[in-house]
Amino acid sequence: MASLTLRNICKSYGDIAITRDIDLDIEDGEFVVFVGPSGCGKSTLLRLIAGLEDISSGDLLIDGQRVNELPPMERSVGMVFQSYALYPHMTVAENMAFGLKLAKVDKGAIQRKVAEVSRILQLDQLLERKPKDLSGGQRQRVAIGRTLVREPKVFLFDEPLSNLDASLRVQMRIEISRLHQRLKATMVYVTHDQVEAMTMADKIVVLNAGQIAQVGQPLELYHYPRNQFVAGFLGSPQMNFLKVRALGASSEAVQIEMPGGYRMPVLVDGSGVEVGEELTLGVRPEHFVAVEQADFAFHGEVSVAERLGDHNLIYLTLEGVDHIITVRSDGNQRVAVGQTFAAGLMANQCHLFRADGQACPRHYREPAIYG
Repeated sequence: MASLTLRNICKSYGDIAITRDIDLDIEDGEFVVFVGPSGCGKSTLLRLIAGLEDISSGDLLIDGQRVNELPPMERSVGMVFQSYALYPHMTVAENMAFGLKLAKVDKGAIQRKVAEVSRILQLDQLLERKPKDLSGGQRQRVAIGRTLVREPKVFLFDEPLSNLDASLRVQMRIEISRLHQRLKATMVYVTHDQVEAMTMADKIVVLNAGQIAQVGQPLELYHYPRNQFVAGFLGSPQMNFLKVRALGASSEAVQIEMPGGYRMPVLVDGSGVEVGEELTLGVRPEHFVAVEQADFAFHGEVSVAERLGDHNLIYLTLEGVDHIITVRSDGNQRVAVGQTFAAGLMANQCHLFRADGQACPRHYREPAIYG
C-alpha cells in the first residue's frame, strides 16, 4: 500500500479556480473520505490524484515520489466510478480480468487473481453471469473487483453508492468497510453523504468552495467543528443556529443574551470576544435535554412532530426567531401540533461562532473521544 501527500494543490480552468491550496497527508492504510456539497471540488481532487486531470500547481506524491506528470497507469492507483462502467457483453469474470489482459498478464495469474477477489467479494457463484443478470449491489461489487485484481497501491472511490437504493447503500457501505479492514489498503472515498463519511472514515476531509474547511476524525469534527460550515454540514438533522449577543466574555466562558432577552453562559474560550458582539449559538437537535437537567430552558410551539419510532423530531416555533428549531426527543413522548414544548440546553453542549464563522473553542471534552 502507499501514503499520499498533497502540497498546495490547485486546479483551475482558465480564471476559474476549482481547488485551491490543498495541503493533505494520507497515511498508509488510512480510509479517508472527501465530503462536501455539490461543486466543492471533491471529485476534481480525486481525479487529480488518479491522473485523469492535470494539476495546475502544487505537488502530488505517492510514497514520497512526485507523480504530477505520470499517466494514470503508472501511478498504481485504482478507481471505482459512480457508474459501474461494465462491459455488457462480457461475463463477470471477463469484466474483472479485462484490465489484466490489456496489461498482458499471464493467463494463469489472471485466473488466480479473479478467483481470489471474487471469493473476497462473494462473487464466486456469479462469474459466468453478465451485468444485466446482476443486482445494483452485485454490479458495484464487480466494479470494485475489477479494480482489486490489479492490486493498486491506492484505491479511489468516486461516489460509488449514489446509484443504489437506501437498503443497498447500507449493505455496500458495510462491505466496503469490511474490505478495507481485510486489505488494510489506502482508500480515498468521495461522497456528498455525511452519513457515509461519519460511518466509514478513519479521517474526514470537509471541503467547501474548493478549499479544506477541516480535517479530522469523524467524532472530532462532529463535537469540535472549527467553523460554522463544518458544524452545519455534519450531523443529521442539521445543527440549529440562533443569533445571540455577547454580554461578557473570558477565556472560560461567554455570557450570551438569547432571543427574548434570556441569558446563559456558554463554556467556550471567549478570548477576543467583545461585549455587544453579534454571535451565533449552535445546538444539535440530539443535545436538547429534559428541563430539570438543563442550565437553560426555552418554550416553543410545536409546528410539526415526526414520529420515527425510537425518537421524535419536533419542529418548534420560538418567539423572536424567524426559523424553525429542531429538537430530537424520546420516541415514547407524546407530542401534538400546537402544544407548548419545553427544551433544555446544557452549557457544555453548545457551540458558539463569531461573525466570520470561526468557532470559539469548546472546553468540554467528550468522553466518546477522550476516554
